[in-house]
Amino acid sequence: MSRLFGTDGVRGVANRDLTPDLAFEIGMAAARVLTEETHHKPTFVVGADTRVSCGMLASALIAGINAAGADVVYAGVIATPGVAWLTLELQADAGAMISASHNSFEYNGIKLFSSSGFKLPDEIEDKIETHVKEGYPPEMRPVGDKVGRLIRLDEGADMYTEHLLSIADVDLTGLRLVIDCANGASYHTAPKLFQALGAEVIAFGVEPDGFNINLDCGSTHADRLAHHVIEEKADMGLAFDGDADRLIAIDDQGELCDGDVMLAILAMDLDRRNELSKKTIVATVMSNIGLQLMTKRFGMTLVRTAVGDRYVLEHMLQEGFCLGGEQSGHVILLKDATTGDGQLTALRFLRAIRRLGEGQPLSELRRVIQLFPQVLENVLVKESLKNKILEHETLLSAVLEVEEALASEGRVLLRKSGTEPLIRVMIEGPDLSLIRSHARHLASIVETLSKQSDKD
Repeated sequence: MSRLFGTDGVRGVANRDLTPDLAFEIGMAAARVLTEETHHKPTFVVGADTRVSCGMLASALIAGINAAGADVVYAGVIATPGVAWLTLELQADAGAMISASHNSFEYNGIKLFSSSGFKLPDEIEDKIETHVKEGYPPEMRPVGDKVGRLIRLDEGADMYTEHLLSIADVDLTGLRLVIDCANGASYHTAPKLFQALGAEVIAFGVEPDGFNINLDCGSTHADRLAHHVIEEKADMGLAFDGDADRLIAIDDQGELCDGDVMLAILAMDLDRRNELSKKTIVATVMSNIGLQLMTKRFGMTLVRTAVGDRYVLEHMLQEGFCLGGEQSGHVILLKDATTGDGQLTALRFLRAIRRLGEGQPLSELRRVIQLFPQVLENVLVKESLKNKILEHETLLSAVLEVEEALASEGRVLLRKSGTEPLIRVMIEGPDLSLIRSHARHLASIVETLSKQSDKD
């Protein structure tokens, strides 16, 4: 059996991979592990995004938590960072979010948070997984007044929005924003948030029906947002993903500003005020080499980790850094939050633009970083075959040849996705047509090896 937890919780196709039975077992196991040191009746905060399977899985997860003797405060539809914040604010013992983030509606997932609002380290997830496999003996189940209670907190998302407003520290008067809420968890909070700060807001992706979350919208489909920014003559566009823990921006010229661009501008603003801890940004191996060159030019340092915001966060906590994130738009601002938060990132990004810009548009400010072309090829591969293919001699030899051809002017990165049945081939370099050809070549080798391995 493969590891239950991936890089971002438990995830899979709802009712096939992530079943109500499994959600119930995860609920029971998580309640046992995350509350074993408490000497009171423990409490979980649970939230969900807008996908159709959330009701089914929330019911099962909550039932499992209650069956283990823990109370549940259910906040309904709320952003993932909202669950993390509520867990801290309500002094709960743990939190859980039901979401598959940027994935399409048929997928779902369960992310768990400790009492301090942080995602769980591998060793705690492994302990929960062990309990899931071993089961919960009937004789250990609480009965009578020891059974957990369900408490509804319908105002949870509004409480979280009020918190963001209280720390916003930016006036958006005169700013024209287009916001794409991905028909996800931010659909009823983000428009109100930016309007309350004075911005004129044009919002779409705010009509969730259970099936349209991330459908041709949100942070993974920024082309639609770019079109609206130009059409509306807006100052900027902001796109969130399904659970609103990541952000992608579009500048006034319709050009994409990914996590690397946002990290660069945020770092410049913080460093100018001596608020960038140890003058360091934490990013991943996927971050553009342009970010590395930018930090060097301004006397900063870029530290890279494995892909996954959890690994960025772990390194930030270990070394005392305050700013980190991923190219995909997960940005962690540790002085303000315990996890990536798309709406908070937008507030801090807008504040940085206002403080640095002196009236300059984002299209000018973004020039602080010069991005190199990157090509990413995703190849569908069964989970059980990923390691075998990545370690295959044919592929390793081909990668070496490409690296030699690029010399010092580019880099090659092959990795397995932690959330999807994919191997990702990324090549970076100054010549787009050349790296595109190399990426296609390596992807075709992965495809061939996948087919061959499937027949074996």
